[in-house]
Amino acid sequence: MKSVPNGMSRRHFMKHMAGSAAMAGTAMSFVDTLRANADTLKKNNKAAILCWWGGGASTMDMWDLKPGAATGGPFKNIATKGEFEICEHLPMLAKVADKFSVVRSMSTREADHDRGRYYMHTGYVPNPAITHPSYGSVISHELGDQVPDLAIPPFISIGGASVGPGFLGMAYAPLVVGSNGQVRNLQMDVDNNRLMQRMHMLREVESGFIKQNRGETSQEHAKILQKTLDLMTSEQMVAFQVAKESAEVKERYGAGFGQSLLLARRLVEAGVSFCEADYGGWDNHANIFPTLSDTKLPMVDQAISALIEDLDARGRLKDTVVIAMGEFSRTPRINGDTGRDHWARSWSVMVGGGGLKNGIAVGKTNAEGTSVESEPYSAEDLMATVCQALGISLKTTFTSKSGRPMKIANGGKLIKELIA
Repeated sequence: MKSVPNGMSRRHFMKHMAGSAAMAGTAMSFVDTLRANADTLKKNNKAAILCWWGGGASTMDMWDLKPGAATGGPFKNIATKGEFEICEHLPMLAKVADKFSVVRSMSTREADHDRGRYYMHTGYVPNPAITHPSYGSVISHELGDQVPDLAIPPFISIGGASVGPGFLGMAYAPLVVGSNGQVRNLQMDVDNNRLMQRMHMLREVESGFIKQNRGETSQEHAKILQKTLDLMTSEQMVAFQVAKESAEVKERYGAGFGQSLLLARRLVEAGVSFCEADYGGWDNHANIFPTLSDTKLPMVDQAISALIEDLDARGRLKDTVVIAMGEFSRTPRINGDTGRDHWARSWSVMVGGGGLKNGIAVGKTNAEGTSVESEPYSAEDLMATVCQALGISLKTTFTSKSGRPMKIANGGKLIKELIA
């Protein structure tokens, strides 16, 4: 089964929203940010930012190195400001390691890309009878009303599509945007009068479908249409304008993935509950070590360290959970092409902020990295811990379209070491 409910399509949400990203605004420079008076900042809302590493990043070459072991690879450990060591190619993250933790005892059940992606996003294994909501949909459903005047969708996926809302409905699907804040595949040159005429016509069509009792789809679409109208006239659209940031801030975050995380910071500060920033290309079955050292790790190091520093400087880190993971990791065994294959049995996830206990490594693997030697943790446990940090009750139960009760985070247990 493929994890198909991805980003909200142009047809489902933003097809007629042309021109809305052109609204003006002013951004604070990085220096201004450090000097900002806390009283002038927006009241902090709870939020999460997921750094998604599609393909399966090799976490034993990042967070849980095995120097000297046959499985270990060429990289060395370096000390950090936390109570653990990490890869030498992550020096900037080492300097802020007191503001995040690493869970080294993840043990999950899916080592296939599609199934693993679905499982790590939802806490459920794929089931042909039901489509489960993703992290982002659940969190935006539970926290979407914490900013009553929010016109921006509460779930934004940056740089690529996420897993969708499942039985929660399209109102909680992710809006997919580029790292520059632009909604993809949109015509941007329609004048406002023509645009509003089209929106009015679409509302008339939607009303007709609803009156004919054609099911929930038309009602869901009508709700999305109203949100679209609200969004088009909202000054909150300035949050998408990463280009308004100072050159200093943009340079600190770096290009590509860094700009996605800068946009995520702007969005959660505006009131968005969940942002996912996609950075793929981690399916390294061959030549893994130069790929990591020359390209992947330097970009991760710069981007995530900038995000953590910036959130902390702006007083937002205590209310924002930052997660970095893929669908699984790579095998401890190095294959004949100097790569690593798929591995879900023993691996690591980075998680920080949000009032969680930071600066620690949770759990451990054996000397070769082939098994977990402490209490293992699952996707459900990670999701439950994030929900707890965001103030979402783990007693929450949803009802699927078939009437089946579904526990939030699939009833996962808390990663107790992270509960401050």
